[in-house]
Amino acid sequence: MLLQVPDVLTKEELNHCRAVLEGSQWVDGKVTAGDQAAKAKNNLQIPVESEEARALGELVLNALGRNPTFNSAALPLRVLPPMFNRYDVGMTFGAHVDNSIRTIPGSGGMRMRADVSTTIFLTDPDEYDGGELVIEDTFGTHAVKLPAGHMVVYPSSSLHRVVPITRGSRWGCFFWTQSMVKDDGLRAMLYDLDVSIIQTRQQLGDDNPAVLGLVNHYHNLLRRWAEL
Repeated sequence: MLLQVPDVLTKEELNHCRAVLEGSQWVDGKVTAGDQAAKAKNNLQIPVESEEARALGELVLNALGRNPTFNSAALPLRVLPPMFNRYDVGMTFGAHVDNSIRTIPGSGGMRMRADVSTTIFLTDPDEYDGGELVIEDTFGTHAVKLPAGHMVVYPSSSLHRVVPITRGSRWGCFFWTQSMVKDDGLRAMLYDLDVSIIQTRQQLGDDNPAVLGLVNHYHNLLRRWAEL
């Protein structure tokens, strides 16, 4: 399931992120790529262990916590601390698939499965040319270039790439989520059901027997499929 989510960050949060990143140290993005992906990766990011990355990561995690669409679609069990990158002119990230297993920084080697990949755009489309995130799935190829503060959520199993930058600079936040439901098809079914429940509640009210039946069905499916 590929999903675009608007206005994840407020204008104030977005401005704060930009101001902090303006004064941050940037290093080669290859440091967090796997062996194969590193050969295709040409970008910059702030060190994952830096104070700036930690503080901005907390800001992003708080924004995710209040976002019902992300929580319904990803069904997060664990979220890897968010990271921040930039693509300047000539920079790109060739076709690759994200590592299936990630090590959680500062955990003493604890690992998590990467089920869901997320990018939050921190620069507006008119600030740069190129830079589209191109994602391939069973329905074809999708080029994503969103306003600042918006995000795209997609399965980590998807082949994807970032088109070379020809003007300006593209800044973003990216991270991975281990879902309570690791199968993307099952997650998509639960998300669609959740959306239908919300719409039905608005039309019929929470006490309607049909609403109660759908909610019961949703939670019993989640109980069956979730791995904790």
